[in-house]
Amino acid sequence: MENTKKQFSVFKNYIYADTAAAGLLSDSLRRWRQQHDRDYSNGGSLMKIKAMQDDIPKVRKTVADYFGAKTENTALVPNFSLGLNMLIEGLAPDSKILLVRNDYPSVNWPFENRDFEISYAALDANLEDNILEKVKMDRVSVLVLSLVQWIDGIKIDMDFLKSLKKEYPDLIIIADGTQFCGTTDFNFGDSGIDVLGASSYKWLLGGFGNGFFLFQDEVKKRFSLKTAGFNSAGGNLNRPDDIPFARHLEPGHLDTLNFGSLKFALEYLQALGKSKIEVHLERLSKKAKKEFGGLGLLDGTTIARKSHSTIFNVAGKDKLYQRLSDNGVICSKRGGGIRLSFHLYNTEKDIDTIVKILKTGG
Repeated sequence: MENTKKQFSVFKNYIYADTAAAGLLSDSLRRWRQQHDRDYSNGGSLMKIKAMQDDIPKVRKTVADYFGAKTENTALVPNFSLGLNMLIEGLAPDSKILLVRNDYPSVNWPFENRDFEISYAALDANLEDNILEKVKMDRVSVLVLSLVQWIDGIKIDMDFLKSLKKEYPDLIIIADGTQFCGTTDFNFGDSGIDVLGASSYKWLLGGFGNGFFLFQDEVKKRFSLKTAGFNSAGGNLNRPDDIPFARHLEPGHLDTLNFGSLKFALEYLQALGKSKIEVHLERLSKKAKKEFGGLGLLDGTTIARKSHSTIFNVAGKDKLYQRLSDNGVICSKRGGGIRLSFHLYNTEKDIDTIVKILKTGG
């Protein structure tokens, strides 16, 4: 992964440790986007109609293939939040929902703003045990959670979700993969997850304005979706009552620039190798956890977890954040600390440099 830095211009001036906020656009993708818009300028509707008819189906197939899902069970959405809100409008109102306390607002708020009965699992070192206890005690019908938590990078045990689904086959598991997809060699088909949605502007490096939802066959009967539009019917005026399940989340035209960017980004990640990316990020995660933990900057939950993502929230206030910024480190203030996040274009040298800055205090 050492040579990937060359594809991302920001590293000419900064150490980028903020993928949890926004992933980078590669130089190759930037050139593709420029060519796309030139073609649009030169062809207008001739280009756009052909691209929507030919390219969008290819995007859908690329997404499905990359994550081990069925093409017909793949929906393209502008972002996770819109997709989730459309989806749960079709969820039975008497569903009992289990959320993770302090999960990302776009995960929890859509349920909290409706009349569902809700319980919460505590977000701590025993997250999986907390979820299992709530499922048992509260007769939960739907579990909704981020696979990786946005503030501190706590990552759910994927084997736990698989075993949970096996033990409770009627439980619907809805997962937000926005902070997860693009970091590991993941197969949706055998994950135990019923519904996976994600925005693609973070770890998938696809830019803003594109995302997706994946569905297992069995879960579709548990929703009664009402969202519809001309695009849902594939432009066929004679089939408004015969819309495929996933296409209910695609009521309007899809932007060929943004979704073409997603296809381009997935092909780039595929070429790098999903397993190679995963190994590289595991190495960065272990090093960052050791170094930041050694400085006493990580909380007990992060330290206690067996496996962690590459998102870390280190103890520090405005002074330390400013020191990092002054030394060319791009990161974010989150949850009372400083969030540092590392992706395939980062190296152990980046972490070493950040550690030196952290040692200066603040």
